[in-house]
Amino acid sequence: MAWSREEMAQRAAREVGPGMVVNLGIGIPTLVANYLPEDGSVMLHSENGLLGMGPFPFEGDEDPQVINAGKQTVTIVPGGSTFDSTLSFAMIRGGHVDLAILGAMQVAMNGDLANWAVPGKLVTGMGGAMDLVSGARRVLAVCQFREKEGPPKLVAQCSLPLTGVGCVSRIITDLGVFDPVGDGFRAVELAPGVTADDLVGMPLV
Repeated sequence: MAWSREEMAQRAAREVGPGMVVNLGIGIPTLVANYLPEDGSVMLHSENGLLGMGPFPFEGDEDPQVINAGKQTVTIVPGGSTFDSTLSFAMIRGGHVDLAILGAMQVAMNGDLANWAVPGKLVTGMGGAMDLVSGARRVLAVCQFREKEGPPKLVAQCSLPLTGVGCVSRIITDLGVFDPVGDGFRAVELAPGVTADDLVGMPLV
């Protein structure tokens, strides 16, 4: 049985260690905040100018001035701070983000990532993705294993515009956890009930 979006986020949270500064991309990665400790041992960074981002607020407690990069209302943990995006991107480019957890449209077996543009579709901008994949110390991709049309998102070579080259170290999907190792993908962990037959179309090693 494939993992749900919440279970994928919970598995991704296991990749986060104490003392880390972590940036969460839009989509499933934003759910990771709900599975991290709220004791200040992990600081969530948002490129729109927030360090110390907490879980989503309860209904009625939303503050429209406290949002993440995806324009969703969030909370701030004790000790958190806000600042302008110039300083936020300086943190990213200066190597002060330990882990970036991002969505993905394609990940290649050498770690290339495509997650910002689909040819022929309107895109308002790439956000901070290109800065994050080059500035963060480690990049984790979280996505569904297959596209809606059926082919796996884990491919030999990306056909979509690249966000970064050789930047992804691990991918968490609804079918399991995989590492790109250059000539294929290594299965690290499979969701309950998932077998090799479910992974047809992906270059495994």
